[in-house]
Amino acid sequence: MRAASTDRSHDAAAIAAALVDGFDHHYALFRECARAARRHFEDGNWLAIGHLVRDRIDFYDRRVAETVARIERGFAPAALAPDALDALWSAVKRDYIARLVDHKQPECAETFFNTVTCKILHRRYFNNRFIFVRPAIATAHIESEPPSYRSYYPMQHGLRRAIVDIVLDAGFTRRFADFRGDVAHVVARLRRLLPRPFRLEANHQVQVLATPFFRNRTAYVAGRIVNGSLHHPFVVAIRHDPAGRLYVDALLVEPQEIALLFSANRAYFLVDMDVPSAYVEFLHDLCPERTTSELYTMLGLQKHGKALFYRDLLHHLRHSTDSFVAAPGIPGLVMMVFTLPSFPWVFKVIRDDIAPSKDTDRARVRDKYALVKRHDRAGRMADILEYSNVAFPRARFAPELLAELARSVPSMLDVDGEHVVVRHLYIERRLAPFNLWLATASADERARGLREYGDAIRELAAVDIFCGDLLFKNFGVTRYGRVVFYDYDEIEYLTDCRFRRIPPPPDGHDEMSGEIWYDVGPRDVFPEEFVTFLLTDGAIRDDFLRYHRDLVDASWWQRMQAAVRADAALPEVLSYPDTVRFAHPGDAAAQERRQEDQSAWS
Repeated sequence: MRAASTDRSHDAAAIAAALVDGFDHHYALFRECARAARRHFEDGNWLAIGHLVRDRIDFYDRRVAETVARIERGFAPAALAPDALDALWSAVKRDYIARLVDHKQPECAETFFNTVTCKILHRRYFNNRFIFVRPAIATAHIESEPPSYRSYYPMQHGLRRAIVDIVLDAGFTRRFADFRGDVAHVVARLRRLLPRPFRLEANHQVQVLATPFFRNRTAYVAGRIVNGSLHHPFVVAIRHDPAGRLYVDALLVEPQEIALLFSANRAYFLVDMDVPSAYVEFLHDLCPERTTSELYTMLGLQKHGKALFYRDLLHHLRHSTDSFVAAPGIPGLVMMVFTLPSFPWVFKVIRDDIAPSKDTDRARVRDKYALVKRHDRAGRMADILEYSNVAFPRARFAPELLAELARSVPSMLDVDGEHVVVRHLYIERRLAPFNLWLATASADERARGLREYGDAIRELAAVDIFCGDLLFKNFGVTRYGRVVFYDYDEIEYLTDCRFRRIPPPPDGHDEMSGEIWYDVGPRDVFPEEFVTFLLTDGAIRDDFLRYHRDLVDASWWQRMQAAVRADAALPEVLSYPDTVRFAHPGDAAAQERRQEDQSAWS
């Protein structure tokens, strides 16, 4: 008996070591991606940055698979009797916790442990004894080397010198086109931001995260001005001009600007972090409306973001009493969608029997959602959290919803005692369906909403995405009034579509017959039909055509395809509005703003 116990203890330590090794290997590769992003940004190698973002999505699952294979090959836990497996995995978790005491990323390592455990053990083990339902290691005040943020003191050398040091310390090796001018308009905007008179407190300083953030063709430096008890957040956006020199394109200071920059409806950032929890804590001060799970996700640590989101869901279920119900709006032909009214998210399950008119199946729908996860969402496509084997309390389902799930998705449903287990689902932030929003909008709101709707279509086209199904019910309105697409089963790359004009009917054709006189391929799109099928209401049609008449013309789409193909390295829709930009190369209005800032600083 003593020998068996000793062997089990040795196995537990070896398994825990394998788990830590697997996570450390993953995080080393994660950091190398961020370092490579800096090199590619300096070199203007936008195609390589795009590859990094897409490839990094799969890194975590690969390291999990490698670690699972190593443990199963070396220890065969599935072959153990239940009591022996209970004792072994309890010991593994205890040993693993001890190894995380001085770890720089313990919260992410706990998530890695959970993922591997769920691959190896049966679902009955998914409880506090065998996985981290709650964090075991605190992340507050973990020391980073170098420190996670730097501090600058304008009272010593002035605000201008502090801004100069901040940009220089960011470590860019490529030269700036007009560094003095960049500093001037940053200082000018900061001075307009700060209250007048601005009384300097003893703790007055500027704090800046140690490493820049990279997304597409832009680098971002994030910081805050501290003065007494007040914090003024800011983000500096840096880009390349046509000659390949750097310039400061914008300074974001308004809460909404920063919140939209860190929206999960955009591509995830590439950023090198020794202690990710320190970055998340800092960013939460900059944009407090973003949850901790959203910030981890935006920093590329989406698996830990998912784990935190699930903890938030469990916490909310424990502290609420309302029932899951069918989501409002027109039921989808591909997805069964339900929601919890008190929780701002929706749960989407692919139907077993998809309507024949959709000409798709479960595998193709999953491929479309995977495309969205890997693609730049340009702020116009809702991010997706994908889960398997999610257990919900059965008592929280409205009877009619449970009956509808049993009819629509029986292969995805496992009613297990007190739980309803959904084998596969997607979770998205709940938005107001655009069709329902339009029904109650005022005339001015309707006009703004339709302009937003067309802008969403344009911006997605600019990053090589055609929504496919442009019905209003497939779009939603965010809390900031932005229109976002969220139904992905018919999504296509713009450059894979064929945009055509409807040819004139041949002589003698009866136009009242309802039969078409031209061939239609599987990816043919006739934009002039948008008026017929989308814009049936006269007021809606007038508002849309006022701003977006070119979207019903095939030639606009053909020109956009040509532009995307010509700029195939990495098409980009900026993460902030034109109105906050300092310098658009070649743009006279932007140059006037620059001159105004120069004068204000002088």
